[in-house]
Amino acid sequence: KRQKDQIREKEKEALKKEVIVINIQFNNGEITIEEANNLKAKAAEKHALNIENKIAIIDNSIALLKRGELQEINDNVRRGYQLLFFDDEDGGSIVTFNDFSKIKKYDKRTYSNLILAFGFNNASIEGESINDSPYKIGKSRFFELGQVWSTRLFEDSNLVRLKYGFSFTFNSLNPIDNKYFVQEGDLTILKEFNGSLDKSKLRMDNLVVPIHFEFGPSKKLERENYFRYSTHKKFKFGIGGYAGFNLSTRQKLKYSDDGSKQKDKIKKSYNTNNLIYGISSYVGVGDFSVYFKYDLNTIFNDPNKDQKNISLGVRFDL
Repeated sequence: KRQKDQIREKEKEALKKEVIVINIQFNNGEITIEEANNLKAKAAEKHALNIENKIAIIDNSIALLKRGELQEINDNVRRGYQLLFFDDEDGGSIVTFNDFSKIKKYDKRTYSNLILAFGFNNASIEGESINDSPYKIGKSRFFELGQVWSTRLFEDSNLVRLKYGFSFTFNSLNPIDNKYFVQEGDLTILKEFNGSLDKSKLRMDNLVVPIHFEFGPSKKLERENYFRYSTHKKFKFGIGGYAGFNLSTRQKLKYSDDGSKQKDKIKKSYNTNNLIYGISSYVGVGDFSVYFKYDLNTIFNDPNKDQKNISLGVRFDL
């Protein structure tokens, strides 16, 4: 009721201001008496309609309140708000603003999260066992950081999810026996370093798109206005693959020269493959899982010996 009275008063004040302006224009000879009367009539009609429409808004809100409809909206709003205020400009028009951006969706089928993974890296070499690898087991490592989305595939079950996104992967190989990588034309070979190497590492930085089918039980959480599936502390198994491309390849060498420590960072292709693709799988509980990856592409292009990157570590869905 107070709002209705305020509407009437503000519209009357706004009409008075317009009439004063019209009278000034008439007294200054800018308009005729007929034009002045027409402007006053139009102003009176406009403000009368403003009063009628604005009071109708309030009456409709009251009707919704009586039926409990506004309460139903509020139940679905999380930190939502509605503002109703008067703007003194343009004759006191009502300005409304509603923010329902925090309304909980009844059924949310897609979620996003960060992926963090790290562990041991090495190479599967044609005709050789992993025990005969020219790369240090335990010191050759991988690291992965990415963003993934998980979408429930079935309408009434969360048993199978499709996980997809993008990741930056960093795979390193540390040669044994004081050796380092040398690019000679199309060949990339390991050579004995002329001196004592403290560290020798070849790192390949990749951008890949991983896609996995994830299987596992979940708990259905039902609320008054929405429901969710929770995989917290639940078993999960994922299998799929990835594809992408190599961003850069570089070698890092640390050694001593005449008693002084030296560090070389050499960035070149080393004949590494530009296309990256492979298979991967993980198994775990909740946000933690054991992670396995195997590149189907060779590390080095022909005519180099077939070597394929292989990784084993842990993965966290943050």
